[in-house]
Amino acid sequence: MSIIAWIVLGAIAGYLAGFLVRGDEGLGIIGHIVLGIVGALVGGFLAGVLFHTNPIDGGLDLSSIVVATIGAVIAVVVWNAVTGRARTGRGVA
Repeated sequence: MSIIAWIVLGAIAGYLAGFLVRGDEGLGIIGHIVLGIVGALVGGFLAGVLFHTNPIDGGLDLSSIVVATIGAVIAVVVWNAVTGRARTGRGVA
C-alpha cells in the first residue's frame, strides 16, 4: 500500500477515532482527520517494527485498518494529554 493510501486510511481512521474517544469534541472533524493521518502513519511504522513486516507495502486489509485506527486513537489521546484536555466531564464546579 502506498503512502497516499495510508493517508486516506488515516483520514478514515481519524474520523472513527472521533467516535471512539470521548471528551475531545473540541477537535472537530478536521482535527480528527489530521490526527488520524499522523496516527495511521505512526501506527503503520510501529506495526512494522513490532511484527517485522512492511505494512506500507502490504495491501489494504482488516489488519491495516485496525492498526490505523489504533494509531489514530493513540494520537488523539496523546493530543488531549498534551493540550491538557480531560477525557471525561468535569461535572459542576
